[in-house]
Amino acid sequence: MKKKPFYITTTLPYVNAEPHIGHAMEFIRADIIARSKKLAGFDVFFNTGADEHGIKIYQKAKQAGMEPQALVDQNTAKFKEILPLLGIMSEANFVRTTDPHHIRAAQEFWRIVDKNGFIYKKDYSVKYCVGCEQEKTESELVNGRCSLHPLQELEIIQEKNYFFKFSAFQTKLLELYASRSDFVVPDFRFNEIKAFVRRGLEDFSISRLKSKMPWGIGVPGDPEQVMYVWFDALVNYISAVGWPDDEIQGKKEAGSFNKWWVETGGVVQYCGKDNLRYQSAMWQAMLLAAGLPPSKTIVINGWITGKGGVKMSKSLGNAVDPLEIVKGYGTDALRYYVSRELSPFEDSPFTMEKFKEAYNAGLANGLGNLVSRVMKMAADNSVSYEDYDGVGEDTNIGKNFYSFSHARNYDSFNIKEETDDVWKTIAALDVFIQREQPFKKIKSDPVSGKKDIAYLLSHLLRIAVRLEPIMPQTSLAIQDLVKRRQMPTAPLFARK
Repeated sequence: MKKKPFYITTTLPYVNAEPHIGHAMEFIRADIIARSKKLAGFDVFFNTGADEHGIKIYQKAKQAGMEPQALVDQNTAKFKEILPLLGIMSEANFVRTTDPHHIRAAQEFWRIVDKNGFIYKKDYSVKYCVGCEQEKTESELVNGRCSLHPLQELEIIQEKNYFFKFSAFQTKLLELYASRSDFVVPDFRFNEIKAFVRRGLEDFSISRLKSKMPWGIGVPGDPEQVMYVWFDALVNYISAVGWPDDEIQGKKEAGSFNKWWVETGGVVQYCGKDNLRYQSAMWQAMLLAAGLPPSKTIVINGWITGKGGVKMSKSLGNAVDPLEIVKGYGTDALRYYVSRELSPFEDSPFTMEKFKEAYNAGLANGLGNLVSRVMKMAADNSVSYEDYDGVGEDTNIGKNFYSFSHARNYDSFNIKEETDDVWKTIAALDVFIQREQPFKKIKSDPVSGKKDIAYLLSHLLRIAVRLEPIMPQTSLAIQDLVKRRQMPTAPLFARK
């Protein structure tokens, strides 16, 4: 039977600096959803990559005495290398906006939008935040600076550029929102973008003078201009799945773009709340301008914040290196923290003290301790999970993932609720052990004691399978222990 396709993407991280924990959070969340869909029987395409053009890259390269291409080659390698260390699916696609295919796609997209009458050229003057790569209005400034990058001076851009007719899409965007109740998740972010569009839309600049900022994709037919970084980078979501080659080569019905974008109803896009306008309004208007279907769902993350509730970022010097966490605690410990301790949609504070406390409580003293206790009872008394009378399809490894996992949690992108539910089961099994004391009962009542241990094993197997999208290494390790009726040779999570 043909598998139903499912397409999910992260935003492309901007590679002017090294990866930080905010990037790791988005990679991990998208990976968990991708894995859950794969286990549910979908054919999954998972896209991520690197956003490599724009003024931030250009300025950083100049400061370092490097060519921009050399800088992005160096930094992109770090983003690519971190993916397996975060447990990201090995088959994940990695696109670079300097890839020749992406460049061709971005230029073709420009040509189509221009041909359709939605690009024009004019003189303009604007205050511009290099940190955000965004124009800023007076109402968005605090003490004359961007609230997200208060240490950076705003640039004043005065030049003749190309503009996108964003203002032409107010009605069509509102119609799209009205027809798709889950187009933006969570609801309060959806309400926010609806209100933004209702207030009216202003056309925005989509090019820069090459003489001032040469690091970008050339504008078709105008050698003096390069594309604005956002207009270029957003096209990756369709270039990654074969656009526009399928149309050009006459494979519109059978090509990969049709499979991953048309059949799926569009892509599920993860992004931070600072990307809300770009992903759920500007990009959707661009797709409409090109005559292409919109995205399927935009999932908006909150920020990871440091002291004082300030967003973590390299520019503010308060970012946390996820690789240091992985080195000290392991891949699945970080995935657990992202899944259970960070709000799926609101801002969440992070300190290493909080991380260590959660690790010890939830993993070392929680899941790890439960596995050790149950497997010791099973190994000492030669009990199998199959000895439990209630065993059936729901405890068979790999059988019907959603029969004992909560599909609604993944479908609503509430990974925390799913993880919390697993830990409720862990707590319930701890209570069962304390109450029934099967390690004692099996000596006085072998039949009843064996049944209790088999019951614990069957539920430990359920926990393991439910953890497969969230903590894949741990899941497989527990499944193996249960199948072999073996004690772990070392604690799954040593107390720190």
